[in-house]
Amino acid sequence: MITVIGSLNMDLVVQMDTFPKQGETILGNAFQTVPGGKGANQAVAAARLGSEVAMIGCVGEDYFGKALQATLQQQQIQTDAIVTSTSSPTGIANILLYNDDNRIVVVPGANYALSPSHLEASKELIQKSQMVIIQLEIPKETTAYAIQLCKEAGVSVLLNPAPAANFDMQWMEDISYLTPNETECAEIFNEPFEQLLKKYPNKIILTRGSDGACYFDGSYPIHVPGYMTTAVDTTGAGDTFNGALAYALVEGQSLDEAVYFANIAASLSVEKFGAQGGMPTLEAVYARMAGVEE
Repeated sequence: MITVIGSLNMDLVVQMDTFPKQGETILGNAFQTVPGGKGANQAVAAARLGSEVAMIGCVGEDYFGKALQATLQQQQIQTDAIVTSTSSPTGIANILLYNDDNRIVVVPGANYALSPSHLEASKELIQKSQMVIIQLEIPKETTAYAIQLCKEAGVSVLLNPAPAANFDMQWMEDISYLTPNETECAEIFNEPFEQLLKKYPNKIILTRGSDGACYFDGSYPIHVPGYMTTAVDTTGAGDTFNGALAYALVEGQSLDEAVYFANIAASLSVEKFGAQGGMPTLEAVYARMAGVEE
């Protein structure tokens, strides 16, 4: 089982022909509500590939909270450990889209109400997990407590350090895998990534978008190339990569095989609109790997 500890947001997406100036009101072209949050996204990515997945998070007593849980349940994700805040609304991301540009405002809401006590109540779930995936869209003290619980139980932790500002270097000793992109890597470590990967062999997997991912295997630098495709929406690519990487590692694939598998899954995810909408099935990933797509 994979347990995801993280955020659940409803993305409020507005498409327009131009961004409004200060004080200006304009007409938009389209509006959609899209289930999101890095935690929920990564849970869906792993579940769609066939993993047994449980989600630990927090939503508000509102329509968005109920809708987000229903979306996870449709993917056969266990939601019993999602708690409801009586004082905070469900988190949202307000996304303004214009051509290939976007402006995003995230209101964490109930995500920041997820506390260590909530994790303590789900301690048994964490202990029986084969891997726990964590991101940084929840309180820092809750992330720290999650890592401590996993350490005590001997459970592997895959930490996706986004947003990077919430990362704590003390966690490096206790996590199994760290999956920053190039921007996050520079913000956290401030040193050349080639040198950094050697310092943390088989632990830091640096994602590089269409260029794939790289890590150091203890002897040699490994670059696992990406799969070239035409992107429609790159929003969920990183979350798909993380969910797929966790799936592959839990299934017993080597790190090299798992990173390749995750790259293929991410390439499929960008071909459809919406972070969760494009996340592929296991059959789709294997079809692309075999070169037998329709």
